[in-house]
Amino acid sequence: MTERLAQFGDYQNEIYNAGLHGTLPGFPMVYAELEARGTRALSPSVLSFVAGGAGDELTQRNNVDAFQRWGLIPRMLVGATKRDLSVQLFGMTFPSPLLMAPIGVIGVCAQDGHGDLATAEAAARSGVPMIASTLSVDPMEDVARRFGGTPGFFQLYTPTDRDLAASFVHRAEAAGFKGIVVTLDTWITGWRPRDLAGSNFPQLRGHCLANYTSDPVFKARLGKDPLSDMSAAVKLWTEVFGNPLTWEDLPWLRSLTKLPLLLKGICHPDDVRRAKGGGVDGIYCSNHGGRQANGGLATLDCLPGLVEAADGMPVLFDSGVRSGADVVKALALGATAVGIGRPYAYGLAIGGVDGIVHVLRTVLAEADLMMAVDGYRSRADLTPACLRLICNCFATVSTMTRGREHE
Repeated sequence: MTERLAQFGDYQNEIYNAGLHGTLPGFPMVYAELEARGTRALSPSVLSFVAGGAGDELTQRNNVDAFQRWGLIPRMLVGATKRDLSVQLFGMTFPSPLLMAPIGVIGVCAQDGHGDLATAEAAARSGVPMIASTLSVDPMEDVARRFGGTPGFFQLYTPTDRDLAASFVHRAEAAGFKGIVVTLDTWITGWRPRDLAGSNFPQLRGHCLANYTSDPVFKARLGKDPLSDMSAAVKLWTEVFGNPLTWEDLPWLRSLTKLPLLLKGICHPDDVRRAKGGGVDGIYCSNHGGRQANGGLATLDCLPGLVEAADGMPVLFDSGVRSGADVVKALALGATAVGIGRPYAYGLAIGGVDGIVHVLRTVLAEADLMMAVDGYRSRADLTPACLRLICNCFATVSTMTRGREHE
């Protein structure tokens, strides 16, 4: 049974009413406590993947801090008694703009080791779509079967073997996924001190490789059942995983599917324009949550310039989202839909499906109530004019756009 509500903010009424009968919430209400409890629940090796970032993690922190530099301007006498957070995306209507971003180790974040399935079940219960990672504990077909009526997307780490890439895409189509999200910034892993300190790389230990070990092309290339010789399977995985795609590969990627094709990791307006000309259906503005490269811009800083360059094409967004307030600000800066990552990973770690659903509902409740209090009735009411910079030390991405005048 779905847990979607007439208004997402009604979740607080459930919590208050339960309190009248002596029942207090079993899960945290704020991210800091969620992170603290999730940290205690996860093993050190998994925690380093979930919590860690590249270098000294400055970009990771900047992703979060960027939201604090924007303030939403309240508008009164609007009567926002009903809010519409729904969004139209690729011919589908979603009840909210929230997405669960792909997390390659989400499978091992669950206490039973099947976090991909739990995340899919949370998508079914909440109506929040999951973007399922290539790096999964369970095959994509098993994940998709748990979506219920909620659409899901498949995130592709493009293999160097084109036949294997095509197999992944065609399997995703057959399984019922509604779009392909191609991640561009992870053909090689960035410098991740937390993982390096523990010599920790889950895939090298055979974890989260079910989409490979279940694939007919991968099996044929290996020449044996991967599960009978995981050392050989892991070795082959290291040979096929990282594909440094170029623009010359885009026509081939586009030819693989008629599903909506999105490019994840785009942060420059020129790349948006080139992608749009290459037949891409959507842009995914992301810096991988700060996990891949340090010293770069916060993703939120890049968003306005990408939206302008997209000129009506959907722009998805993630990196640094920790609350409903963050979601509202990203929407106001032009995001079509907003992904969260680490918060739902911690929710899974402490409470399985229920923990994820709680995190999603708290984020949506805060976003909904923030719009109610501040007088914004729908996504269409949220524009850049609704925001003000809290300090003048913030340089927006318009600087990047203006720089093209001198090229």
